[in-house]
Amino acid sequence: MLFKQTWRNSISRFAEAMTIFAVVCAGMFPILHVGRPWLGYWLFPYPNSMDLWPQFRSPLLWDVFAVSTYATISVVFWYIGMVPDLGTMRDRAQAPLAKFAYGILSLGWRGSVRHWMRYETASLLLAGLATPLVLSVHTVISFDFAVAVLPGWHTTIFPPYFVAGAIYSGFAMVLTLAIPLRKFYHLESMVTDRHMDNMGKVMLATGFIVAYGYGMEAFMAWYSASHWESFMFWNRMFGPMGWSYWMLILFNLVIPLTTLWSRKLRTNMSFMFFISIVVNIGMWFERFVIVVTSLYRDFLPSSWGTYRATRWDYMTFVGTMGLFTTLFLLFVRFLPMIPMNEIRMILPAAKIKAKAAVEAGD
Repeated sequence: MLFKQTWRNSISRFAEAMTIFAVVCAGMFPILHVGRPWLGYWLFPYPNSMDLWPQFRSPLLWDVFAVSTYATISVVFWYIGMVPDLGTMRDRAQAPLAKFAYGILSLGWRGSVRHWMRYETASLLLAGLATPLVLSVHTVISFDFAVAVLPGWHTTIFPPYFVAGAIYSGFAMVLTLAIPLRKFYHLESMVTDRHMDNMGKVMLATGFIVAYGYGMEAFMAWYSASHWESFMFWNRMFGPMGWSYWMLILFNLVIPLTTLWSRKLRTNMSFMFFISIVVNIGMWFERFVIVVTSLYRDFLPSSWGTYRATRWDYMTFVGTMGLFTTLFLLFVRFLPMIPMNEIRMILPAAKIKAKAAVEAGD
């Protein structure tokens, strides 16, 4: 939005929705990891009779503030962008209950010049606020690992590496959602080959940044001359769970970065959907490798073990996918998944531009 990229309009709404629903799922995990979820509210600085105060040196607390701030800005940005569309839906709704609900949500939108001025100003300010938050939230999340002294975690490449990985997997998830929606709702004129091409280019660029991060991890394990780091990386590649590292390399680097160079493939819907699934799986393996292969063999061989997921792990993981899918389907059913007001503003300008090009050709 800040760079006035008009191609974003068709995909921006459900990309923003995807962000919010993902944060809803992600927000559950810090609460679960506290160990005593019923005391999760202790993480917030609130006046209480016991004079409790959060430990601001804890990365878990940094997460709470970073993610809650990011979620708040994302929800406000998403909602403000929908206000003109909600006004349109209010005016067109037939059922009294729907008209009332959309009337409340549209905040009295009438489409006057003053309303549009306020809307444009608010959107620009929120976009400016959200941009550094995108960088900060993933940087703070990377600090959960980077501030530890554990080999495999204690590395300075994590902040930019996590930001690039978030964009990489984020665009992959947008493709995973956009391509089926494009097919089922016949949105070929809205989500075009140009969108696929541009998203493929962004994934290619951020994929190479992620590849650089992997390379720096290997280089620093050697350059540090620390036998702890060297063993960790050797064990990550060739230990009992080395298969997960090579799956990560295959899904995140080999398949996407050797195929996304071709424009023909970038505009092929079936291939792009396949690549989006591949990258999502690869980014899941990245988290698995960072967490598990750095923990299951630490400094003391007496504490070595092997991680095996329990049924509770599987149920929690599948449950988050179900929660995300449910929220997204409700959004598609009841709210405009493509910003109607932005498309309406682009179409006249595109027609004028096309007419001028034809006249110039004549």
